Amino acid sequence: MSEEPKWVQVYHKILDFLEKYDRKRRFNFKGSLAKEFEKLREEFRDSFIDYILGLEVNVAKEWIGHLFKEIKLLRKNLNVDGVLFSKELRSFLEDPHAHLRKKIFNYMYDLFRLKIDTEEFEQVAGAALRTSLRTNMRSIYQGWVIAATLNLLAEEGGYLVYPEHKYISFERSGKQKLGWIPPNTVMYVEKKGFISLFIEAPRPIGWEDTQDLKKAWRFYTALRPDMLVYGGKVLNIVRLGQDPPIERPHMIIECKELEDWYVRVRDMRGPFAKPLTAEEWRSKWIQGLWDGLADILGVKRAEAVETVKEKKTLRLKEPQILTLYRKFYNPDVMVLVSRARVPENIVEELRESKIEVVDNVGYNRENLRELVEILLKIAKHTSGKISMEIDWETYAQLEKLRRTLGISREELLRKIISLALKHREELL
Repeated sequence: MSEEPKWVQVYHKILDFLEKYDRKRRFNFKGSLAKEFEKLREEFRDSFIDYILGLEVNVAKEWIGHLFKEIKLLRKNLNVDGVLFSKELRSFLEDPHAHLRKKIFNYMYDLFRLKIDTEEFEQVAGAALRTSLRTNMRSIYQGWVIAATLNLLAEEGGYLVYPEHKYISFERSGKQKLGWIPPNTVMYVEKKGFISLFIEAPRPIGWEDTQDLKKAWRFYTALRPDMLVYGGKVLNIVRLGQDPPIERPHMIIECKELEDWYVRVRDMRGPFAKPLTAEEWRSKWIQGLWDGLADILGVKRAEAVETVKEKKTLRLKEPQILTLYRKFYNPDVMVLVSRARVPENIVEELRESKIEVVDNVGYNRENLRELVEILLKIAKHTSGKISMEIDWETYAQLEKLRRTLGISREELLRKIISLALKHREELL
């Protein structure tokens, strides 16, 4: 007979303790009893986390190190004070173990109160731990790809244009306004133009429009790539009253952190399950969505609708979901970034669907050069100027020099900068 897992052994100690000191399960201990219970409780949580996740938490800590290293360089390259993460990810980054302990808190007390047994606890609390770890490790890798890409763009002569304050947000919650979805970052690259990056957009937003548009938006919030990219300075992608209701992206970037991501499946029935009105069916982009789904399923559109009606689930493999993104958003280019090497047959399958693959990236920034080259190709110049604050005396001196030379302020600044770059050693 095999020995019980450590967490079960500790649980029996806790039960004995509670039967002796707290049969009514009020958990209102004082003094030495409070310390003893707390010690047993934390030993229970830590041993359960170790039982479910093993060394995966240590791997997560290594990934966090890679992310922080890239962000440190990003702060230097773009002259920003920091990066903003979601509340969930920020908590995980600060202390993975403490974050995971919180995820099983309620289940643990249900177990202590005998509302559930050890088998049910292992099932529900184990699922909560695995989901939290998987979600956060996915966010960590996506964050690293973004930071590393911005660092490479900075090497190419890129500057941060938006946001104007000193923090870059790597998440989207709270960014939506009434009918408006702003970018996370806009970069300007010398001699190339602007690149606007939208992370995990679109999300639900406020509408002053028809109920039909609210219904239709569920497709966009369900089919949400990791990143939408636009050439040019794009500060809002919502197009109210248009079909489709968001600006067509020039590029989609999808990140995959798992080695076996391509064998995994997701249930995509949710956004397709609700019947559409006749008015909704007249939308070209909704028709295109169903055509894309039908193509993936290998049937006609009408058959795809019937298939969804009949089935309780619509399970698609990850490569099929990527293809659906491609067909739905119709970008000029779509790129998959994979931490691990992708099998050749999967690469060919994706390329047949016009999806480029940058794989075996790991945590090596140089392996993202190919991605950056594609980004530079979609960069676009946008008309407009920026204002620059200088003190009055400096302005007076510039005006005096401009009048002497008889040229415009813009031309004067270009000449001053050109001269300064030629003699930069003397300025240091």
